[in-house]
Amino acid sequence: MKVFSERTSGQAGSTRWFGFSGGWLTFWITVSGSLPQVACMIVTDPSSDPRSPAQLIGVFSGVAITEDYLTVHGLYGRGKTELLSIITPIYAVGCFVGAVVALSVGEQLGRKKSVILGSVVMSVGAILQITSFSAPHMLVGRVVSGVGNGINTATAPVWQTETSQAKWRGKLVVLEMMMNIFGFMLVNWINYGMSSVAGPVAWRLPLALQSVFLLVLFATVPWLPESPRWLIAHGRADEATTILADLENKSVDDPYVIAARDEIVYSVQYERENAVRWRDLLRGRGDGGTKTVRRLLLGIGSQAMQQFGGINIMSYYLPTLLIESVGLTDSMARLIAALSSVSYLAASGIAAPLVERYGRRPMIIVSTAIQFFCFLMITILLYHSSGKPGYAGQQEAAKASVINSLPMRTKGAAAATMSNWITNFCVVEVTPIGLQTLGWRFYIVWTVLNAAFIPVLWLFFPETADRTLEDLDIYYRENPSLIVIRDANAISRRRPLKYVEMQERDIQNAALHESKGTGVLEHQD
Repeated sequence: MKVFSERTSGQAGSTRWFGFSGGWLTFWITVSGSLPQVACMIVTDPSSDPRSPAQLIGVFSGVAITEDYLTVHGLYGRGKTELLSIITPIYAVGCFVGAVVALSVGEQLGRKKSVILGSVVMSVGAILQITSFSAPHMLVGRVVSGVGNGINTATAPVWQTETSQAKWRGKLVVLEMMMNIFGFMLVNWINYGMSSVAGPVAWRLPLALQSVFLLVLFATVPWLPESPRWLIAHGRADEATTILADLENKSVDDPYVIAARDEIVYSVQYERENAVRWRDLLRGRGDGGTKTVRRLLLGIGSQAMQQFGGINIMSYYLPTLLIESVGLTDSMARLIAALSSVSYLAASGIAAPLVERYGRRPMIIVSTAIQFFCFLMITILLYHSSGKPGYAGQQEAAKASVINSLPMRTKGAAAATMSNWITNFCVVEVTPIGLQTLGWRFYIVWTVLNAAFIPVLWLFFPETADRTLEDLDIYYRENPSLIVIRDANAISRRRPLKYVEMQERDIQNAALHESKGTGVLEHQD
């Protein structure tokens, strides 16, 4: 990608941030912000009873379970099923709590410090799990790890978004997702490789591997730049200007940098003048001219649709499906799950060059339609393979089935993350019950949900590709229609001409004022 060929010398950032500036600097912020997610994927979940083949694979797609774990934690015998089932979703509950923490303190701490705080909490949780010798010990460790991950998942994407150029934001978001999927793939292969290992190493070693990624995070994040938008919002405009110059690989007095700074300053001032308190939002009172409620609902809704689209059923429970419905052995189910995670990573890599070319709206609508088709085929094929012991094609049929404003950005991301984890908890909790009681009918639910999401995405979600964060602020200040398909500017793949012209005027004005030695410009919508 072009971003990796940008110059990293001769500009303001050449002596800071490990010598990186421009696209490379944004790249490393994205990688560092993704490390907590990779680490959290290694927080494997030894919560299922290996004596029951159908329960060999729990959350995080098939964890290496050993009798040593069950013996050490006293999880053998009757009456332990409920405790085993609690250990699985309790992590998501911790993540929800962490998002609440980010909601309350994230804006005060800043993006970097919040990520560091979340990673410290994750490290404590990791140590508790690695050294666990009882079920309560493990429960506490998983909750603590979840809290740390909740803080990170509510903060890192905001940090990455606020430090990336509009033209690269889509690719870098996909890169961040690929890092997450890499962690998911890694844990699948670890589980497959450790499935034949006995003793404490079979579950303590996988848990310990997350520490490698956390150490890399602690070695990088403290020395990377803070979000310039957060700095401006907290009265540190000079520092923000320097970082903007480094991120754009330009000098601090470049008209483009000055115009970008002034645009952020204007957005911050406007949002403060039209701010809406949480209690007013909850009471349904005024929106302050910034469409805060609508933007919150779009963020929350996108996370809820992600979970209720059913992707984590296949991510978490694919081996269970292969064992129960297809009749494969445990070893083969683990191997297929690991291979599936490789294809998952490859598909995310394919999305990277496409997300900017075709835009977010078309890709999310098409991908939802693909999920709908896949769940429809799973439903049909499992229907033909179920309840027919004498059916010659039973096993063959079964095998075939195989956006927020600056002041609200932290709160909006936290609210969206809370939505993600609470819906994740619901999906993880209900899936084993649904598979057991409904069989093939369980997949009808996800087929219908994906079908329902398509018109919602088409009607209400605006395009964000090739837009700056300030473009989106301007868009919502213009009181746009709730149904976005009525507005060509809201759904166009290319940046609307009016935003381009506005930015060009700001740059020209910045150059003029800079030559005259005047101060900050007054932005014009």
